[in-house]
Amino acid sequence: MSRTIYESAIVDKHERWIVDYSRKYESKLEKEKRLNIFKDNLKYIENFNNDKNKSFKLSPNKFADMTHDEFIVAHTGYKMGENSTMSQSTSFMYESFSDVPTSIDWREKGTVTPIKCQGECSCCWAFSAVADIEGIIQIKTGKLISLSEQQLLDCSTNGGNRGCNGGWMMNAFDYIIQNQGITTEEGYPYQSMQETCDTEKQINKVDVIIKGYQMVPINDEQALLKVVANQPVSVALEGHGRDFQFYNGGVIT
Repeated sequence: MSRTIYESAIVDKHERWIVDYSRKYESKLEKEKRLNIFKDNLKYIENFNNDKNKSFKLSPNKFADMTHDEFIVAHTGYKMGENSTMSQSTSFMYESFSDVPTSIDWREKGTVTPIKCQGECSCCWAFSAVADIEGIIQIKTGKLISLSEQQLLDCSTNGGNRGCNGGWMMNAFDYIIQNQGITTEEGYPYQSMQETCDTEKQINKVDVIIKGYQMVPINDEQALLKVVANQPVSVALEGHGRDFQFYNGGVIT
């Protein structure tokens, strides 16, 4: 059956995409299935980007031949740990801070490590906790050190953290405090799966120490602004929307 000019153009885009992302399919049937998904995703992206009222843009990326359901199963799945209380037990440390800038980007200040990928392991709690500590250490010492999510994945298993099945950043902070530190990414590299805790690396190769942490007051945007003006913040967000699958740039509102 012959294809229209539009369909042929989509096939060409898919072929270039296959090369760009080194994708391999097991059969012609599988390739045809993925082509149809790719086509549907392209249509969604083009329609979205044609809306001038949108504050951000989408683009086909390495997930472009996956349905949204497949993407959710493989690359999200965060499950909040049992220790999800948001209580503020001590006085807010930035309460008296008033010199809040109109904008700030900690990436421009060299406080954020390059983007990392958790793969198909739902341990975003570990990545969020580690990124926050990396930023604090850089601000305090001037040194940007990539820290180990795998150590948290393997060893921070108390209080509700369940490895690739979800967890909570506060539990990760508690573990680092109790362990008297955390090692580097190089010393305990990421494997994209939970493994047995390496006690030698856990105890003998501590590179960074924290003594505590604090919750931002609930539903207080002014308090959040004060914190972000002083340091990066560890957050979790609901990212199941289809737009997250193809996000390319701009501000999601």
